[in-house]
Amino acid sequence: MVATVSRRTSVKGPGRAAAAARSRIRSAYPHWFYLPAAVVYGALFLLPTVVSFYFALTRWTLFDQEFIGLENFALFFAEPALVKGLVNTVIYAVVTSGLKVLLGLPLAVLLTSNIIGRAYLRSAVFFPVLVSTIGVGITFTILMHPSQGLINDSLALLGIEGPRWLTDPSYALLSVALVDVWKGIGLATLIYIAGIAAIPPEYLEAARVDGAGRWATFRHVLLPLSRPATVTVIILSLIGGLRSFDLIWAMTRGGPGFTSDVIASVIYKQYQAGFYGLSTAGNVVLFVLVTAIVLPLAWFLGRKEVRL
Repeated sequence: MVATVSRRTSVKGPGRAAAAARSRIRSAYPHWFYLPAAVVYGALFLLPTVVSFYFALTRWTLFDQEFIGLENFALFFAEPALVKGLVNTVIYAVVTSGLKVLLGLPLAVLLTSNIIGRAYLRSAVFFPVLVSTIGVGITFTILMHPSQGLINDSLALLGIEGPRWLTDPSYALLSVALVDVWKGIGLATLIYIAGIAAIPPEYLEAARVDGAGRWATFRHVLLPLSRPATVTVIILSLIGGLRSFDLIWAMTRGGPGFTSDVIASVIYKQYQAGFYGLSTAGNVVLFVLVTAIVLPLAWFLGRKEVRL
């Protein structure tokens, strides 16, 4: 019996060693497979990010540089136009992300119900996401023209005098934000549709058995169980709103004056004017702003996430 046990041990020993060796060989390939992507990510994102923190402390051109410490940041926050861009950025991000949540969830509930033409309506809602942002900006610039635009002409037929959407300082930023919502609501709706589809049907069936109406089912079942989708929509919309540039530049160029400027458009104007150090400091401010808002918010919203 001892000999048998020893033979079994001797057989199992080399087998385990060979299995461990094969496991090490198999695990080596995925790690090396990540290397090209890691090199590209480091070269195109990590390295420029680190370098930008240094150049934000300098007055630089393409040929020389001068270290000036925090002077660029002091100048950034001392300029009213630059501070206005910072405030507008936060307002724009909050308005666009809030409206996408408020409109995306009801649309998703509608488009997951048994309505006629559901597939067509889903395509129609998602279509603006596929259109070029610059194309959308140019189109709505024409539609929102104060005297010749289709929107104000339609309001005139109802006896309503339309505002100067993009030339009135009181309306310019909000007008661009509404166009941003129109373009991005399809993605928010799609995320909510996926979230609703992931809810086990037993929950909805139990609500019907208990006699819950549509509002009660929405409030006590769909709304809390759609929280992961809501978190995703909020985070993605906030990041997009804080980094928004192309739509604003296509529609208003930050005008009239500086009333619809955001940090990204301010940075671009500073680059155009040759203030490279100041614009780099603006990029750092934008990076810190996005990080300071998104990371704590993602942690706060994710910790109370409903687990199915």
